[in-house]
Amino acid sequence: MSKKQASYLDGLLDGGEETSTPERVRPTTLLSRGSALARVQSGEVKQVTQLELDPARVKIWSGNARHYSKLNEHNCADLLDALVAEGGQKIPAIVRRLDGDPDADYEVIAGSRRHWSISWLRKHSYPDFKFLAHVHNLDDEAAFRLADIENRSRKDVSDIERARNYLAAINKHYGGKQRRMAERLKVSEGWLSKMLKVASLPDNVLAAFSSLDDVLLKPAYELAKVYDDNGRRKGIDAEAKVIALEQQALVLGGQKPLTAAQVIKRLVKADGASREPRDLTGYSKYGKTGRLSLSVEACNRQGVTFRVHAGSGEDVDGLTAAFKDMMDKLKASGIIGN
Repeated sequence: MSKKQASYLDGLLDGGEETSTPERVRPTTLLSRGSALARVQSGEVKQVTQLELDPARVKIWSGNARHYSKLNEHNCADLLDALVAEGGQKIPAIVRRLDGDPDADYEVIAGSRRHWSISWLRKHSYPDFKFLAHVHNLDDEAAFRLADIENRSRKDVSDIERARNYLAAINKHYGGKQRRMAERLKVSEGWLSKMLKVASLPDNVLAAFSSLDDVLLKPAYELAKVYDDNGRRKGIDAEAKVIALEQQALVLGGQKPLTAAQVIKRLVKADGASREPRDLTGYSKYGKTGRLSLSVEACNRQGVTFRVHAGSGEDVDGLTAAFKDMMDKLKASGIIGN
């Protein structure tokens, strides 16, 4: 975190803490204790409530851009290793107290990965680990700014996620005023404007990307500008649907998906004109048992060959539904007519 960001963070937390006397204080002498108390009373030192919490009684604040559901052993591996090596959490998260919630006593404003990791470790051989947190009094706008400053340095929070988080916050906290929001976040109004434009990209277009983590602000902004053209929107929607099918077929076939750059290039060029049909060979459907039930064996201008896989455990109704779904996707890809 840069000095500028650190200063901004200090300003967010300054004066907003709950104060308390630490439970475990072991001064070496009466003089040192008296000196410490004098510094607290003078305001030179601020005490912050630091608690060891059961993570099951702590929920995640909904205003954070990070998608808690996307956290897993892979993207939290570094933190999991560090927590085990250090014998627990050393850097506290920031939470605020909840009132009237029967399921939780606190909610996390900054520290979602730490919360997930401690929760996971408690279920996997480390039941005594506690969730270490500082308790602060923060309103929703201050909580949003605090979560945002933490997420700016995180590579696992995509520009798309942050952009959508900003779009939700501008009306909720800043009355729709970009300038006011930019001032409060200490960012340029031009940069914020681009983020809000990117947030306007709909889910059906974003579904064309194999991972939103690779979609950067600058190319996404160019795509959003093109999508604003009503004359081209229909073509982009159609191409996005085709690309999404291709991505699925590539993954199921054990191949690498199209990169974000490749997807954006195709979407920006899409104009709704007729295009070559997309080969969906390898596209598959899985039955209720999780086994392969139906797949596209061959796919070209001469026709489409399907393969029904024996031993899938799928019944006739399931196979019929799978076949109908495949036909819909083949229509969308241009392989067969309407």
